[in-house]
Amino acid sequence: MSLGKIGTTNRTGEILNLVIDTSVWSLILRRPKVDDSTIHVQAFRQHLESNHRLFLTGNILQELLDGLRSPKQFDRLVQLLEPFPLLELDRSTYIAAAKLRTLCRGKGVQASPVDFLIAAACTQQGYPLLTADQDFSRIARYSDLLVLPE
Repeated sequence: MSLGKIGTTNRTGEILNLVIDTSVWSLILRRPKVDDSTIHVQAFRQHLESNHRLFLTGNILQELLDGLRSPKQFDRLVQLLEPFPLLELDRSTYIAAAKLRTLCRGKGVQASPVDFLIAAACTQQGYPLLTADQDFSRIARYSDLLVLPE
């Protein structure tokens, strides 16, 4: 699958909808200093500056908020993430995640149930996933998941 098949790219000036994975948000929000030289940070900034629609899933939001040391940090992060909508998951998303996990495990691909849920949500919506987590590249080999950066 290519970005052209999603129908929204910078080349056409249209809005791209994509999900930003915990691994990328962590590079941006949970480090003392953001390393602008990483491809994932550069891709995030490009999509943000292009006014693309950046989404989260509920479990990505939870992962980002888990383990913060102070209520002040927690509240600040909740506020920073507020503008980014959550993808709505339904029963079919959870079933698709389990089916995908079974398929991938049969091919020797291991990842967490949360990763498969994110992959299923992205695939159902037709949204690419911006991630630094290589588990998603392995999942993409056996699904319609489009992983960015390519």
